[in-house]
Amino acid sequence: MAVHAAARGRTPNDVITATGLVKVYRQGTAEVRALDEVSVRVQRARFTAVVGPSGSGKSTLMHCVAGLDTVTSGSVVLDGTEIAGLSDRQLTRVRRERIGFVFQSFNLLPQLTAYENIVLPVTLSGGRPDRELVDHLCEVLGIAHRMTHRPAELSGGQQQRVAVARALVARPAVVFADEPTGNLDSRAGAEVLTMLRRSVDDLGQSVVMVTHDPAAAHYADRVLTLADGRVVKDEHTAPSGRAAALTTDATGRRP
Repeated sequence: MAVHAAARGRTPNDVITATGLVKVYRQGTAEVRALDEVSVRVQRARFTAVVGPSGSGKSTLMHCVAGLDTVTSGSVVLDGTEIAGLSDRQLTRVRRERIGFVFQSFNLLPQLTAYENIVLPVTLSGGRPDRELVDHLCEVLGIAHRMTHRPAELSGGQQQRVAVARALVARPAVVFADEPTGNLDSRAGAEVLTMLRRSVDDLGQSVVMVTHDPAAAHYADRVLTLADGRVVKDEHTAPSGRAAALTTDATGRRP
């Protein structure tokens, strides 16, 4: 029997409320039910990890609640807005103004400097970057001395830290991280996870992370486990990364 992680009714503390999500893919004459009546609520200022085996539906769930993919049926309310029926233009605006993304492949623009990549979401929206916030993020992430470098001149860990700063700089309602440590070694991966943890504890950010790594999930406050397109376990945890997040910076030094 599936575990429904959404309680009755949405509360103001919910940054995401997904109800009865169904996603069906067609492969020839066959249908694959990637999501099967999934209901889940995600609270603000919390770190939620979504785990499960390959094909469980975890990435599909993230893509649907982030507006990167459409649902076959069901409702997704993100930061008070029902996104399931929005046009492509409206979805683009929601993603640009309310969502931050951190991907496994970094997705930095190679012709831009690290600084230009970080402030890109703000400039695309016609705003002016909060230089104090940018400087703070870069200092904490240990990349302040790399702001004039382009992605090709940065290590994988540094590129992902730039991506984390980019996701946070516009103060989005929620940051989605899709296998953010997948292309990193264990040390760089731990640094990125620590920064996501710090963004929750120090900045009040809401983070939803999809991961196949149980160790990465230990940084979260809550772990949702999917199997066969359903939520089968919903656990609230004591994050192992919290103490490290609050007492060290991204280079491993105490602030």
